[in-house]
Amino acid sequence: MWSQRGAAFGIWYLRTVTFINFLSAVWVSFGNDIRRHNIAEFFTPYLLTAGFASGAFSLFLSVTLRRRKRAAWILNLVLSGLLALLFGFGMVVAPEFRAPVQNWVSLALTVLFAAALIAGRREFSAKGDRANPKLAAAVAAGGLLGASLLAALLVTVTNTAGDASTFVQRWRYGLMRLVSLAADDRAFPEIATPNWVNVTINVLSTLLLVAVLWAAFRSVRSTEALGEDDEERLRALLARHGDRDSLGYFALRRDKSVLFSPSGKAAVAYRVVGGVSLASGDPLGDPEAWPGAIEVWLAEAREHGWAPAVMGASEEGGTVYARHGLDALELGDEAIVDTAEFTLDGRAMRTVRQAYNRIKRAGYTVTVRRHEDIPAAELARLLELADDWRDGETERGFSMALGRLGDPGDGRCVMLECRDGGADGAGELRALLSFVPWGEKGLSLDLMRRERNSENGLMEFMVLELIQRAKEVEITQLSLNFAMFRSVFERGSRLGAGPVLRLWRSLLSFFSRWWQIESLYRANAKYRPIWEPRYLLFEKSTDLLRIGIAAGRAEGFLEAPGLPKWLNRKHLENAR
Repeated sequence: MWSQRGAAFGIWYLRTVTFINFLSAVWVSFGNDIRRHNIAEFFTPYLLTAGFASGAFSLFLSVTLRRRKRAAWILNLVLSGLLALLFGFGMVVAPEFRAPVQNWVSLALTVLFAAALIAGRREFSAKGDRANPKLAAAVAAGGLLGASLLAALLVTVTNTAGDASTFVQRWRYGLMRLVSLAADDRAFPEIATPNWVNVTINVLSTLLLVAVLWAAFRSVRSTEALGEDDEERLRALLARHGDRDSLGYFALRRDKSVLFSPSGKAAVAYRVVGGVSLASGDPLGDPEAWPGAIEVWLAEAREHGWAPAVMGASEEGGTVYARHGLDALELGDEAIVDTAEFTLDGRAMRTVRQAYNRIKRAGYTVTVRRHEDIPAAELARLLELADDWRDGETERGFSMALGRLGDPGDGRCVMLECRDGGADGAGELRALLSFVPWGEKGLSLDLMRRERNSENGLMEFMVLELIQRAKEVEITQLSLNFAMFRSVFERGSRLGAGPVLRLWRSLLSFFSRWWQIESLYRANAKYRPIWEPRYLLFEKSTDLLRIGIAAGRAEGFLEAPGLPKWLNRKHLENAR
């Protein structure tokens, strides 16, 4: 308990110092009062030096300390310990330092912070990447050289003292400004620059400091991807327990990693994105062994300082995750169709029935086959068309997408091909659907592609054909698209919905213009499916923004900044 309290005190101390530093940067008189405590006989507590640079430094250290980084703990302990010793030595040898009360307060706070870190040492065990020291040294050396040359260029352009100075002097001036906020201008009588130049150079030094800290404290960026042995073990678990979760087969994505329970009877598939260990769906395997796999996954996340999160867990899986300290947030609902109970008859299905009959009368036909039954040359042509018809440069999907098509190991997947009537009776291919196995008697939608100029309604026609011909592939249930925030759209449109719910529905409808949130719900609702809730699991609410960004990147909705789109494109043939 003392260890946890010590860690919490250290984190909140840095957060408080960060707030005061940023406040003093915008409140000039307050900031000047703090800075006066750093001269003459006054001391200030650890990292309380006022200004944006010190605020950025303390903020970065508070974030890394909250992530339980061992390197951050060591750095803070060394710096605060040395500062406490310096304060103590000054108080002993110089009587004038003992008179101000502020010095005793500063010494007490600094010693208390260092003592809290010592007490909480067991809480800071997260490891960084082994390459961090070399990367930090490279960033520091390269960044210092580049920033000093840029500073020298600014000084050259803005120097108002004439041409007496040499480039080496101007470079030294810029370098001193980079490494010290209080550089002595008297050493450079040949140089006189406007104040904004000095401020710009100081900002460069702050950015360089943040870059070096990021390189020094960054988490391990990735783990070992799914190997052949891991895939075989996962397929064995799916063969025994694959009917439990419609998303189970997507654990075979080869950009994921996997951790098994000690017994080997369960596993958690995940991917590390932006410092988030992002799992998807429920654990695979025997539910009795799920806790063991979850504990191994959480232990690895804490060892590396990753934020653990789960996308799309079912209620059963979410309950087990919650028992291990994760909170749940309902994301939406998965649409599941019972093929034996489905019917196109009745007034409620009139619109769907009419659309289906319209496409059928136009001469469209659907072929339903397992991937393993498609000749190799024909399958290659289907893959080429699927890639050409993709909407956008990036292959989207993570939690409900396999990320590949036509792999020999996925022979039990089902392909639907929709062709038009054709002028000579030989129909042209207009749309494709691919489903992955869900146990022995189910399928989960994986991929949807159609020719851009094809007739609307082809996807619905193909799904309805599959439902009515379910016996051909021996299935009884279909998992269709995931409808995010379905309950908001459904309840928000009802009579008597409250103002908050109506506002929430309006906001989601607005964002649906770009992300198709409402249209996916409407498209699924027409089949009158069984709605199964899916959940987001997370450890700390403060990590939700970070988790949301990581999930957006994993699903393909967000791209890494600064990279050309063609570098992020993932062709299906590269995944095979």
